[in-house]
Amino acid sequence: MGIKDSLSRKIFLVSNSVFLLLVAILCIAPFINLLAVSFSDKVAVAAGEVTFFPVGFTTISYQFITNTSKFFMSLLVSIKRTAIGVPLNLLLIILTAYPLSKSKEDFGARSIFSWFFVVTILFNAGLIPTYMVVKSTGLMNTIWALVLPGALPVFSMLVVMNYMRSLPKELLEAAYMDGASHVQTLIRVVLPVSIPTLATVTLFSFVDHWNSWFDGMIYMNKIQNYPLQTYLQTVVVNPEEFIRNNTDLSGNLSKYLSMVSARTTGAAQMFLAMIPILCIYPFLQKYFTTGLVMGSVKE
Repeated sequence: MGIKDSLSRKIFLVSNSVFLLLVAILCIAPFINLLAVSFSDKVAVAAGEVTFFPVGFTTISYQFITNTSKFFMSLLVSIKRTAIGVPLNLLLIILTAYPLSKSKEDFGARSIFSWFFVVTILFNAGLIPTYMVVKSTGLMNTIWALVLPGALPVFSMLVVMNYMRSLPKELLEAAYMDGASHVQTLIRVVLPVSIPTLATVTLFSFVDHWNSWFDGMIYMNKIQNYPLQTYLQTVVVNPEEFIRNNTDLSGNLSKYLSMVSARTTGAAQMFLAMIPILCIYPFLQKYFTTGLVMGSVKE
């Protein structure tokens, strides 16, 4: 029996490894294809000759997108947005989740405030009222129009709240008995043990700010105020119009129009946008699953 069990387990492990390897290849293959397309000649791409290796290797798509001052201006806007938005999200998430994680005996109005936030997930006022609020408060064409409307991600707050609610009461009571205030308990006790969950919501917030493009299109009237994703979206949707309106590229109009296409520039756009995510994700990935599981625990 022992030999059969050992053999069955080995077969299972090998089969499981092969299956997961195939799944990983299926997930990675589209990205390799996009990378090959971004470095290929537009004629080869249009003919469907590109698979996983570039055909007619060229970097013209990346030159097309990056060979302008507006690209670096939009990159700076996205960096500023992320540098302001992510810490602001975390601050409001923590300050909201901690009191809502208390029991009804400690915080009698907990249910009222909890439903107040949950309702914002279930019902949304829509684009027009949001736009009118942003415009009437004077936030148009400012970095705050990209940061303040989503300053408190309610879903992430609920994840952190549920994790804090799952902490042993004895842990917090011990801090209170030692004379710690709520602020001291939060900083010295709760936050250190909440690192996996906080890392997870930090990743959510970073990806959301970095990948968002629609709000830049709505709230920014000048291209120099566009975040990177909004700027790149204008490049991909209409590259010919983009070149004609860009004084940095107008001298090379015929060159770029003859060598780039929507597919090649689209592939280049995706990889340029993915670079920061690829840089930060490996450092937070180990917390990702653990943070979600911890944050999903309820009393």
